[in-house]
Amino acid sequence: MTTFDLLMIGYGNVARRFVEMLHERRTALAARGMAARVVGIATRRDGPRYTVRELGRTNAASSTAFIREACARDRKAAREGRLVVVETTTLDIERGEPAVTHVRTALADGAHVVTANKGPAAFACGRLLRAAARAKRRFLFEGAVMDGVPIFNLARETLPAVRVSGFRGVVNSTTNYILTAMENGSAFGEALSEMQARGIAEANPSLDVDGWDAAAKTAALANALLDANITPRDVERTGISPSTGGLAIEARRSGRRLKLVAAAARSGRRVAARVALESLEENDLLARLEGQQNALVLQTDVLGEIAMVQLGGGLEQTAYALLADLVTIATSIRRSPPPARRRRTRGRRARR
Repeated sequence: MTTFDLLMIGYGNVARRFVEMLHERRTALAARGMAARVVGIATRRDGPRYTVRELGRTNAASSTAFIREACARDRKAAREGRLVVVETTTLDIERGEPAVTHVRTALADGAHVVTANKGPAAFACGRLLRAAARAKRRFLFEGAVMDGVPIFNLARETLPAVRVSGFRGVVNSTTNYILTAMENGSAFGEALSEMQARGIAEANPSLDVDGWDAAAKTAALANALLDANITPRDVERTGISPSTGGLAIEARRSGRRLKLVAAAARSGRRVAARVALESLEENDLLARLEGQQNALVLQTDVLGEIAMVQLGGGLEQTAYALLADLVTIATSIRRSPPPARRRRTRGRRARR
């Protein structure tokens, strides 16, 4: 049995549900030869703290310092590849911080990282994946787009020698719900309030309605699937507003559907990405999406178009994505145990 030590960076609704799910599914995890325990938590409000008595109290003043200190204290788990940082802080649309630094620090100090935060993949995917490879650790982010739908795992694990050349999809539940509601005569503000009441809309709703959440997901998808090197700022972006309701109604009357579509495609060395309102024919897969439903269509060289549809998503599915990433790490360790990492020394070499 391999027991993973988990450091929780951020402990909101998704992280709490993930921890509950670990307990609920402990029998299924044990059947895979694994277990997990939370050894430390760092939150913006309460600061960092350890939860396992033998680790003692922390003197860390920040979450980054906490990661360094925790990796040093739990060095045996880090050395054996059993230490995992679970990063669930909120998205920073300006630079992806401090999440990017959290991931980089954890990898450098011997921990794997799983995250539901879009920021690291949207702002620094290539750099962080290379850092993980150098450290012989995993950086996984299945929960960053479409909750628990295995988009990144699909491309990484089950499409060997297949080249993804582009994608298009509806990836923001809030805006799709609002567009659907406005088609049926509801007001923009009424539909947005409903999404906030359900806990689906971002804490800052402008991230949803102005298209920034979709832009961050587009950048993450482009970086991971198309080997791009872009940020949300490089994504051409359009959002929705109360005035969009008239356009949605007009499109529906003409036998079409108005959708906020995220898309990216590679042309030579360049990847062009955008989030834009599109009037789609009713037989288009994306046009058929109702309410909170999402979908993504991958364009590939061998298999043509591959579509993944999410009929329902939310807290439960995002928490599951973290669990699935943890199982992926356990599976990779079982197949190829990580080598022990040498302890880094500073200054002069120790005398022999």
